Amino acid sequence: MSSKTTFNLLAKKRIIIESLVAFLIVLAPFIFKSHEYWPSNEDAETLSILGFNIGKGGFQTLEVHAWFLVGKLIPIYLLVIWFFTCRHWWYHIILIPLLMYTFQLVENYVSDDYMVDSANLMWLLPICIVVIPFVYFIRLKLYDKHVHGIDLDAMDEELTILKAKEELRKEREKLEQRKETLAKKM
Repeated sequence: MSSKTTFNLLAKKRIIIESLVAFLIVLAPFIFKSHEYWPSNEDAETLSILGFNIGKGGFQTLEVHAWFLVGKLIPIYLLVIWFFTCRHWWYHIILIPLLMYTFQLVENYVSDDYMVDSANLMWLLPICIVVIPFVYFIRLKLYDKHVHGIDLDAMDEELTILKAKEELRKEREKLEQRKETLAKKM
């Protein structure tokens, strides 16, 4: 295949993927409003959608449960899209709200007490302890390089050169001392 054909295939693939992502983002408000079409009477116990049975799950009605679900799932999938498409250096920080919404969603189904959004902060703390310093150190390196003009690689290279010069200077001094010693003996 020629490079032009490969380029055209990659361009088509990229257009399809970007169109799908844009479609998913545009679809978000409509999916969010879908909870209004779920049964709102308190007598309905479960609803079967695409083979999944969804019950009240501790909520007063199925509609309230659906409202809770879409209120967590929509931000999750929008944050996932943002995380994978973001080209900024700080994109790892998006993991924190993404995981917060995920923990809130999982907590509803794992917890037995039907209290939502209660204990997920403690589960998020270890992730914050890893992600925040990681992002901060990236920021420091970028800030030093682009704002202060400090290039750490160049500094390391310069230090290596200075160490080599210092070693050569010491060797030269030793040679000079030997030369003087030999001159005195003659």
